[in-house]
Amino acid sequence: MNKILLWFVAARPQFFTATIIPIALGAAIAWNRAGVLDWGLFWLTLIGGIFIHAGLDYSNDYYDYKTGNDVVNKTPTPFSGGSRFLRDGTLKPGQVLLASLICFAIGSAIGLYINYLLKTNVILMIGIIGVFLAFFYTGEPLKIGYTRCAEAATGLGFGPLMVIGSYYVQARSISWQVLWASVPIGILIALVQYINQFPDYEADKKAHKNNTVVMLGKEKAVRYYRIFLIFTYCAVVLGVILKVFPALTLVTLLTAPLAVKAIKVLTKHFNQIKELLPANALTIAIHLLFGALFTAAYLLDRIMTRGGS
Repeated sequence: MNKILLWFVAARPQFFTATIIPIALGAAIAWNRAGVLDWGLFWLTLIGGIFIHAGLDYSNDYYDYKTGNDVVNKTPTPFSGGSRFLRDGTLKPGQVLLASLICFAIGSAIGLYINYLLKTNVILMIGIIGVFLAFFYTGEPLKIGYTRCAEAATGLGFGPLMVIGSYYVQARSISWQVLWASVPIGILIALVQYINQFPDYEADKKAHKNNTVVMLGKEKAVRYYRIFLIFTYCAVVLGVILKVFPALTLVTLLTAPLAVKAIKVLTKHFNQIKELLPANALTIAIHLLFGALFTAAYLLDRIMTRGGS
């Protein structure tokens, strides 16, 4: 495999939608509410976010290999278990750690440049928190991903931090409405990570990765998946009722059948890795489609109510 392609695949680009969706949503809300959309700043924000995301993925691979988590995982899936390039010897640990640090450095440099352009330190503060959560998610000594704070950190990083950050870059302000809009996206990406802990359950226990699923046990953990997935839709409906969100955002309810199916599959097959995989895929699809529809709703609402001006 070509070296560049190898490193690209090792960064797990198929999961970059976790960054693309919240940054696109934040920009869309800014255009909807403030009528501003600087494409140059948008692309800078997106590229910076993707580099931080890549740094997170490389860091996760390095530390999960170092702790033995990926090594003892005998049942990796397309959605969990790491890239496997360290376990099979394709890449060396030092190389992956260096790649992580380089990506964090590039992403941080872009963030600092945006912060300089905006003449405030809001993006600096958001960036510091984001990089901190990304590196120490599996990095020592905190290893957040090895605790019950794993989902909260993921939801915060790929939800409020990215949505609010992207919004601020465009609108130069922060509002509680955009914070509310970031919550469903944060919950959905946290649920992607959460459901991926089910097939990794045995490996995580052996590596003392005491995430929520390990601590709760699979059967009890299913209930929390169901509760938070339902809450995501309730948050949108309530937001529309209270006129925090445009009525068009109810289009996200079109993904509800996928949520019902995911819940059914998880409830029936939480102990069967192969049979559970459709629920893992559905959760990723829900995040992507829900986020895309949510973003499109804000854009279309602006066009319909103000002619796009």
